[in-house]
Amino acid sequence: MPLVRISVSEKMPVEKRKQLPQIVYDAMRASINIPENDLFVAIHTHGEGELVADAHFMGMQRTGNFIIVSITMRRGRTVEMKQKLYQEIARLAQERIGTAPDDVMIVLAENGLEDWSFGKGVAQYVAAQQN
Repeated sequence: MPLVRISVSEKMPVEKRKQLPQIVYDAMRASINIPENDLFVAIHTHGEGELVADAHFMGMQRTGNFIIVSITMRRGRTVEMKQKLYQEIARLAQERIGTAPDDVMIVLAENGLEDWSFGKGVAQYVAAQQN
């Protein structure tokens, strides 16, 4: 049930952009135990000056290939699972599209089952618990 938002420069080639959802999905499957087919991703492209990151904050060497991956998901994953998720996303981004690990920033936001409606105006997880 994670909702993923990925922000990239509009200069990133479309073919690389198209691979980002699968990169994040594969990393989530390998690290935080999301179910098969649980893929909800929005990719946001930004023009010059619209995706801003300090090139050296926290000892990184960021470039114009900088990517922000924001994942909203249900509470309950361990620190170890989250660390594995970060490592897998960075590894797969480097392996599949040549993005350096320093250029991959990941932010997680957690919430509860009551915070999700997959359609029809219903919080399906809450409704399932009530039945």
